[in-house]
Amino acid sequence: MIYTIEKQTGAAFTLKKGSLLKVIDPQGEQVSDMVLFNADDIREKISSGKTLDFENTILITQGHHLWSNRSHKMMKIVEDTNGRNDFLLAPCSAETFEILYNNPNYHPSCFENLYTNLSQFGIQPDDIPTAFNIFMNVQFAADGTLSVDPPQSKAGDYVLFEATMDLIVGLTACSAEQSNNYSFKPIQYEIIK
Repeated sequence: MIYTIEKQTGAAFTLKKGSLLKVIDPQGEQVSDMVLFNADDIREKISSGKTLDFENTILITQGHHLWSNRSHKMMKIVEDTNGRNDFLLAPCSAETFEILYNNPNYHPSCFENLYTNLSQFGIQPDDIPTAFNIFMNVQFAADGTLSVDPPQSKAGDYVLFEATMDLIVGLTACSAEQSNNYSFKPIQYEIIK
């Protein structure tokens, strides 16, 4: 069964070790923030730093693993039809829109969508780590300057993950204008046992 995460919203669910998670961009150019927690101990969670360290690259894609803060493999990327994801930038939040975009008004955010959906598992806002930003196109210049460019994903592109431990997964359809080429769309996912 394919589930749809409507634009600027999120979802949370469990995933058993050995199961596959397929995250799909049905219309193209839509980012999805994903966070992972050990289902048996939520203090263990996905780690950008450990992943970039152990995989020895900032371009995480097919064949790489997503690692935890305790140096354990959480997921393997089995397939990636787009090939461009980000693991540098934090989930967008109210502060993102205020500080980066000078917008002090309420704006849906991945941070809010992650913690509100994950609260059913006892996960609090301060527990949310840097997300693995599926389909996000962050470029970096020689001097280290970052730019968020339109996603390169086309309609139907997907990333297929294999869980290497029992997991709690938080997933969004990203709410940041710049990340999604200024158009918000849904994200779909499928759990394959």
